Amino acid sequence: MTAHYQIHGDVAVITLDNPPVNGLGLSTRQAIAQGLDRAQDDPAVRAIVLTGAGKVFSGGADIKEFGSPRAYQDPNLLSLIRMVEHLRKPVVAAVHGVCMGGGLELALGAHHRIAAPGSKVALPEVKLGLIPGAGGTQRLPRALGVEPALNMIVSGEPVAAELLAQVPGQRLFDRIAASADTLLEEALALAREAAERHASGAPLPRVRDLPCRHPQGEAYFQFARNMVSAQARHYPAPLKCIDAVQAAATKPFDEGLALERQTFLNLMTDPVSVALRHVFMAERAAGKIADVPPDTPLRDIRAVAVIGAGTMGSGITINFLNIGLPVTILEAKQEALERGVAAIRAIYEGQVAKGKLKPEQMQQRLSLLRTTLSYDDIRDADLVIEAVFEDLEVKRQVFERLDAVMKPGAILATNTSTLDVNQIAAFTRRPQDVIGTHFFSPAHVMKLLEVVRGAATARDVLATVLALGKSIKKTCVVSGVCDGFIGNRMIEQYSRQAGFLLEEGCTPQQVDRAIEAFGFAMGPFRMSDLAGNDVGWAIRKRRYVEKPHLRYSPIADRLCELGRFGQKTGAGWYDYQPGQRDPIPSPVVQQLMEDVRRERGLTPRPVSDEEIVQRLVFALVNEGARILEEGIAARASDIDMVYLTGYGFPAWRGGPMHYAEQFGLFNVMQAMKRFARNPNDDAQFWQPAPLIQRLVTEGRGFASV
Repeated sequence: MTAHYQIHGDVAVITLDNPPVNGLGLSTRQAIAQGLDRAQDDPAVRAIVLTGAGKVFSGGADIKEFGSPRAYQDPNLLSLIRMVEHLRKPVVAAVHGVCMGGGLELALGAHHRIAAPGSKVALPEVKLGLIPGAGGTQRLPRALGVEPALNMIVSGEPVAAELLAQVPGQRLFDRIAASADTLLEEALALAREAAERHASGAPLPRVRDLPCRHPQGEAYFQFARNMVSAQARHYPAPLKCIDAVQAAATKPFDEGLALERQTFLNLMTDPVSVALRHVFMAERAAGKIADVPPDTPLRDIRAVAVIGAGTMGSGITINFLNIGLPVTILEAKQEALERGVAAIRAIYEGQVAKGKLKPEQMQQRLSLLRTTLSYDDIRDADLVIEAVFEDLEVKRQVFERLDAVMKPGAILATNTSTLDVNQIAAFTRRPQDVIGTHFFSPAHVMKLLEVVRGAATARDVLATVLALGKSIKKTCVVSGVCDGFIGNRMIEQYSRQAGFLLEEGCTPQQVDRAIEAFGFAMGPFRMSDLAGNDVGWAIRKRRYVEKPHLRYSPIADRLCELGRFGQKTGAGWYDYQPGQRDPIPSPVVQQLMEDVRRERGLTPRPVSDEEIVQRLVFALVNEGARILEEGIAARASDIDMVYLTGYGFPAWRGGPMHYAEQFGLFNVMQAMKRFARNPNDDAQFWQPAPLIQRLVTEGRGFASV
């Protein structure tokens, strides 16, 4: 059973028990309804308490049923709440831990509510491109007041129950319990008090009957729309939340409820909500590996070492200091160590200045940091992460030293972004302990961590790194070994297309503007200037030898030959004013493009923004399909997570693979065939990946692979 029924004297207690968050799936709703009927029909029962097993009341919808027909089967959540609301005996919701989404809507249907200290309350549906769909937009404004309720609904952020209990005039919580341990006891007492009042003739209080209005009326809601419109350009749900709350303040309850429900159903089929729900599920699937079960024993990580105190090494270090793990940074020279420590301190000082960190927290974290010039000083570390220059010979030297000094069972991780992890593992006598941990810069900020599983990587090593990645708040995506792994292997094709577009008549600013209008955080040329054009230059030099069949536009190399490495040199694809990051179109780059076009006999042509976007995005998709077919990525949604969390792909489009499915794989394939006929493009690359061809023939999508 996913809900249990117990009698406590004259009070029935119905306990939701559907781990991990007591999701309100069909079986749970049925069990609650059965318990309510049982309590209603038992003359010895005077009141009912609804609560949750474990550490939460309810996180809302059961994600296993998310968007499926079971979510709407009777009793659906609306009918269950109506049942609670119309019961002839008082119902008390005893809230603790997490009370979100449908869980809060269920609690609002109860006649009384009590919360344990520290309970987090939210209606987070807006983050999935939806509005609450079971009365949340109608009951919360009545229980809490229009303004605080609208703020909660539009933001979707959790709020502490104690803060909500302090809102003037609120009817959300009758009281806050003394502690989580006494919650049930106090809920039983509240239920008996309510039963006494009801027995004396007092009607059962219902949130739906409470008055709801805003003193400024339409003016307030227009102000709210103006504020939200500026922040919700691509997201329809926040404005729809305002419409629904305004209905609560201006219409009878049932009319507002009907408007809310129709809006919810309309948004369920909106492409933005479909994409955001895909992202929600993809994030939970990422890092789950078929042959590494959840109960795989983990290695104990109590101390970390980082090789290299540069930008990447410093950022990696901060992640572990933040969770209380001691870190020793190793460098070849004292000056490099001092620069690294200074960089770490500066980042923490910046967080203190912004109020994100307390001074004592900064000092506590810095106290965990050690530095050394000797490998002997890191021999007892449980995990060592190499973050040195991206050169295989340099990596070889580091891993041979690590193999010689590190204790047995230590995990040896490489932060390489493109190099062969199997080759690096072969530099040691313990390849089972070697794994790739590809952090993205800045490493203390970016959510993505590509975890590269070598051919010999032990399962417990992989499981340990995935667990540790979660503890440092990273989205971990597992990749197999190939040149560039998932993200950088795909971005190579994206970047090649950007170069070809320059040869054919585009400017860097036109390409960047088109892809940013599509929703990317940054276009390819602005991104390259930020990362450093010399990084891509070094990779291309290696690939000229390893992959001589690949053609690149020579413009990027010539740019680097002029020393235009991007923002760090004040000039790249754009010019930059000292101390500023605003890109300025460069006459030098314009001349480079004209020279290459002339040498190649190319006449510039008008290129539409649509063509720019499709060539860049479908280049990602085609390479992503090959990666999926080769087993480098476990699932298409993992590829989407890489691009959403590491490369600035717009969340409201769901990632490149999801976007391609929504666009239609047949349409994607036809576009690729058009691009293959472009004499300046790479016809071989634009042959649709065999997986795409097969899926189109079979009428399936990437999610089915």
